[in-house]
Amino acid sequence: MTVEAFSELFEPADLHVAQRLTTLGKEGDDSVALAVALAVRALRGGSVCVDLRAIATQVGMPELPWPEPDRWLAAVGASPLADERVLRMHGDLLYLDRYWREEQQVCDDVLALLASPLPATAPSIERLFPAGWEEQREAAKVALRQSLTVLTGGPGTGKTTTVARLLASIAEQAESAGGAPPRMALAAPTGKAAARLQDAVHAEVGKLPAVDQGRLAGLRATTLHRLLGSRPDTSSRFRHHRDNRLPHDVIVVDETSMVSLTMMARLLEAVRPDTRLLFVGDPDQLASVDAGAVLADLVEGLGDAGVVELKTPHRFGETIGSLAEAIRAGDADTAVQLLRAGGDAVAWLDTDDPSDALRATLVARADELRRAALLGDARAALGVLDGHRLLCAHRRGPFGVTHWNRQVERWLADKTGQPMWSQWYPGRPLLVTANDYGLGVYNGDTGVVVAAPDGLRAHVGSLQFAPGRLGEVETMFAMTIHKSQGSQADEVTVLLPPQDSRLLTRELFYTAVTRAKKHVRVVGTEASVRTAIGRRATRASGLAQRLRTRP
Repeated sequence: MTVEAFSELFEPADLHVAQRLTTLGKEGDDSVALAVALAVRALRGGSVCVDLRAIATQVGMPELPWPEPDRWLAAVGASPLADERVLRMHGDLLYLDRYWREEQQVCDDVLALLASPLPATAPSIERLFPAGWEEQREAAKVALRQSLTVLTGGPGTGKTTTVARLLASIAEQAESAGGAPPRMALAAPTGKAAARLQDAVHAEVGKLPAVDQGRLAGLRATTLHRLLGSRPDTSSRFRHHRDNRLPHDVIVVDETSMVSLTMMARLLEAVRPDTRLLFVGDPDQLASVDAGAVLADLVEGLGDAGVVELKTPHRFGETIGSLAEAIRAGDADTAVQLLRAGGDAVAWLDTDDPSDALRATLVARADELRRAALLGDARAALGVLDGHRLLCAHRRGPFGVTHWNRQVERWLADKTGQPMWSQWYPGRPLLVTANDYGLGVYNGDTGVVVAAPDGLRAHVGSLQFAPGRLGEVETMFAMTIHKSQGSQADEVTVLLPPQDSRLLTRELFYTAVTRAKKHVRVVGTEASVRTAIGRRATRASGLAQRLRTRP
């Protein structure tokens, strides 16, 4: 057996790292080199470890000359790389040392927070959760009894309502006890998600009595990077850590499904032992871009010991909610039935050649955006932009955002007779791809270029600039489903790639469909629909197992 026999599994970087580590560790066993390459490959795919006993089945290549599992595990365990703790084992799971340590640290810190004592009395919260919000009231009661709570639920189930009113209750408790107002932090993985969290919480706080609004005045949301204190010399360490803890009494983290294992480790080590920590998110959505699936692991590993789920959606119409639930549950037959039935809220274009099917709709939207921009009506232009999203799984290729952005520009030029020669033009939709704290725009923000008396202006939310001041932006007639996470639009068009796409998963499809408020249009074959629903975006991790087997 040689590593070269498995070359189709790997990128050159996987093999290079494996070669360097085995050379430095004086390890000559090819089966160990293969295991190292697989551990590196796993990280690239979002896993933090690799299950050596199950890997042949997981990659779908049982015909390759895999080592016999027991001997393979024994060889890795006896390797000098294991002696030097370059490689770590947890049962049959193989890790590179850094991720083994981070996973163990997250487990230890989570369990320590769950064991932290809380005040013996909790405030009455019936006033803050009136009739109709019984499910949210029960969730808040659970969160008041423990130092760490995982609040889950799909879009529109009232997670923000629960958060805002829970914070009001905690502030009331501190005031009644004669203590200082609790220091609260709202955070999210991205700037855009933080801005959405702040807006949503402020909107909910505005519905509360004046006394509660006063207690929560000044709440601001920030990114996890800014909360922890970014450092110019490193992207993986922060100013706040175990020896310099965060000062907050309460920390809420939204969109926790997007938080990687490494970021979760950095957050937990910076949290004081007496802090109340609330993780909010939907474990059925796409996981973080970087390695780890921490929210899903917490839900699976903690169970009733730390997790509370909101189940009743308030945002969707019945049809979109039913479609989302069928996808989440893996029920392809029901999903196909709902798509075929169609209706005011759901449409299905069963085709593998979407250009003709989508051209009229996309050109009409782009032309409406262009006309509003030419008139200098930024409000109307932003309204058109937020009214529809074309979501793609891929960035490149015939089903990717790059192709579709160019395609819509070509179609718009054909309709108007005005080719898009310039980078900046009225009606160009924008997607910000990097945080710019100086301008106050964040990765994931959207905007549009609008005509003005003194030239063109780029409008991003309530802000406006000369277009040239914006740094990293892309045209956004289409965007990836990953980038859309955490946002909504009135109407969403989901472009599914062919069934052989490795990105086609249940989590991807569910995330895309649940971006729609009023109408979702699915474009793709029945084979793609069924493949997406039947394929889970599994990530190898031992965190749930560590939490389940806690002492």
